Amino acid sequence: MEEFQASKPIYWQIVDRICHQIVRGEIQPGEKLPSVREMAIQTGVNPNTVQRTYSELERMAIVESKRGQGTFVTEAKDIIIELKSRLQREIIEVFVNNMKELGYTKEEMIIGLKNFVEKEDRG
Repeated sequence: MEEFQASKPIYWQIVDRICHQIVRGEIQPGEKLPSVREMAIQTGVNPNTVQRTYSELERMAIVESKRGQGTFVTEAKDIIIELKSRLQREIIEVFVNNMKELGYTKEEMIIGLKNFVEKEDRG
């Protein structure tokens, strides 16, 4: 059973989770997603919520439904690349907005990020 945040609709949280799994390579292009019923059991949510999740993913062209066969992750590399770019932009936007709220300049953010990444590389 998963924990969900009250601040965001559950179906969007499942959309986000599936998108992150695709970007990380945990779910491969062309891979079949669990059935609506299986996913509802795995996540502990109503099947209608999962159906809404799958519909949203299909609207975004991240998955495609094949009648009688199930829901599959797109094999279109450009869509996966765009998804990866969109997630990166969203994370950067949150970071930059948080840093601005704390009063950091663009230059300070870049220096801080560069120092952090270099420190991570050194282990």
